[in-house]
Amino acid sequence: MYPKTIAARKSVDADLVRAAAARVLAVEGNAVLQMAEALPEDFIASVETILDCRGRVILSGIGKSGHIARKIAATLASTGTPSQFVHPSEASHGDLGMVTNDDVCILISNSGETTELGDIISHTRRFAIPMIAISRKAESTLMRAADLRLLLPDAPEACSIGMAPTTSTTLTLALGDALAVALMQQRGFVHEHFRIFHPGGKLGSKLAQVHQLMHDATEIPIVPSDAPMGETLITMTRAGFGIACVVDAEGALAGVISDGDIRRNIEGLLEKTAGDVATRSPQTAPPDMLAAEAMAIMNARKVNALVVLDESQRPVGLLRLHECLRAGVA
Repeated sequence: MYPKTIAARKSVDADLVRAAAARVLAVEGNAVLQMAEALPEDFIASVETILDCRGRVILSGIGKSGHIARKIAATLASTGTPSQFVHPSEASHGDLGMVTNDDVCILISNSGETTELGDIISHTRRFAIPMIAISRKAESTLMRAADLRLLLPDAPEACSIGMAPTTSTTLTLALGDALAVALMQQRGFVHEHFRIFHPGGKLGSKLAQVHQLMHDATEIPIVPSDAPMGETLITMTRAGFGIACVVDAEGALAGVISDGDIRRNIEGLLEKTAGDVATRSPQTAPPDMLAAEAMAIMNARKVNALVVLDESQRPVGLLRLHECLRAGVA
């Protein structure tokens, strides 16, 4: 049961709240900066060990360390390093079978004396599974058993009584992010890879490339420069995009015809060719451009579609603002 003084309180002192928040952020921020200035000694060796891993990175911890371990596992997995969280208590009741000789274990314990990690520690030692320890105690049981040691700075916890895991969990989380980003860079992990692991939601939409949303060349109207406008109008009407790609004798894009071009050339229109009416040097996009970038171009140029060109400047598709909005790119 909470103390009556807490339950009965009905208002807060805003100045005290701001001061407490600022102090916590300062304490934790300073600790992170301290670690940035002096990375744990085995950090580079840990990156090399994980890169050489043929299996997965297994993370484990109990309590708050367990929550942080889950997040690090998720971050690693989403950035190209196969990873999995194994609960230490479940490991003692059969889940050690998830840990193989091809894996690397990262075990987290602020004190380094977490009893529940004992069976996983023994398992890694018995089967020569590389084990990386994250702890604040250099001489702890966990750190002495580890192959590689990521020692956290001995910074004070940020809570008012100096006991609740605050600074220590922030440091561990930041260290996990540092590992993930270092591994990303070493693997050459780029936008296209990131989208593979993030196909859903807003993030997946923003990482979509033009070729994934465009209408391909079989759907879009393409006419030669010397095509009579009568035939061009029929082609445009059948396609229903309100735009036609005009190409030269080699099939390269020479211009585009939009509804606006037709209105501007309405006088004597049927006596003209597609090349006479087309807007030359239109804005285009390559297939591998991010759809978000293409949408930004459309907004800036106040156009509703971009012709997609291959390396030979031939039309291979058409990306419309409508497709971007429907996919949630905006």
